Amino acid sequence: MRTLAFLVFLPCAFAQKTDELFKTISDLDTALFDAYNKCDLEKFASLLADDLEFYHDVTGLSSGAQSTVDAVKQNICGKVHRDLVPGTLKVYPLKGYGAVETGIHLFCDPKLGKCPDGSGVGRFTMLWEFRDGVWLLTRVISYDHCNQCSLANAPPDFRKPVR
Repeated sequence: MRTLAFLVFLPCAFAQKTDELFKTISDLDTALFDAYNKCDLEKFASLLADDLEFYHDVTGLSSGAQSTVDAVKQNICGKVHRDLVPGTLKVYPLKGYGAVETGIHLFCDPKLGKCPDGSGVGRFTMLWEFRDGVWLLTRVISYDHCNQCSLANAPPDFRKPVR
């Protein structure tokens, strides 16, 4: 009977831990991209591991937190705004390491405030490591970028040009 009770409560305990992890990573995503959008490079850098690897389908590999901060300063600040597409954020535990985060995001002119349909769209996968009591972003894969694409069919395929 004890085994049955354990099996009955196990999914509840797992769901609670999964919900907590989702909230943690969602909050980290919000903090990271709030700093990105506001060009708060100190806050942005504080969320990155020194050994960050950033893989981008257009620009290739960027190694190290400082090169990513420099790229944001040069190419993003005042030029690009990022919005997460609602409902696309997924978080998965990575035992002994931290978490995997995936989603779809929009990029647009910061003067718009909120990115409309037909903005630049991309998918992302990020690895967060829980290191010495602190969450740090260690790996980013940013891919499947499309400019002026409709989200009407996202996910899985947002590559229908806006007319």
